[in-house]
Amino acid sequence: MIRFEMQDGNTIDIELCKEDAPITAANFEKLAKEGFFDGTHFHRIIPGFVIQGGDPTGTGTGGSQETIRGEFRANGIDNKLSHRKGVLSMARSGSYTSGFDTASSQFFICLDDSCKSLDGYYAPFGYVKNGLDVVDSIAAVPTDAGDYPRVISDNVVIKKCSVISE
Repeated sequence: MIRFEMQDGNTIDIELCKEDAPITAANFEKLAKEGFFDGTHFHRIIPGFVIQGGDPTGTGTGGSQETIRGEFRANGIDNKLSHRKGVLSMARSGSYTSGFDTASSQFFICLDDSCKSLDGYYAPFGYVKNGLDVVDSIAAVPTDAGDYPRVISDNVVIKKCSVISE
């Protein structure tokens, strides 16, 4: 399990689904152990859809040094997880039909079952086990026209990301 300790003291616990997306889950766990997500923030907030984080630059254009294979149907992988409320999935460069192997560190958490339209094109690899209320509070943060938080407040900053059980 992965824990996001937010700057405001709240926590989000994520259960990884290693059997459905082993490459993605292993990559995320490795980055967490390295402290990669510490001090990053949710840089993209789209109410009713997703909150996105995992970019060390905070701009939506950064990532880790490595990219991984996209574990989803359009890329030949039978990932049985569905993008529903509370599901953790990997963001990637490209469109629905390109950039299948470009995920690195950016991730998103689904805010609604409307994310099911992403099934088969993005790699879900976990779900919020505890802290969905914290996710909802992040989703309520005011944003600008580009979905970026107007103010980087303590409730959008991941103070520490750690593996609390394997």
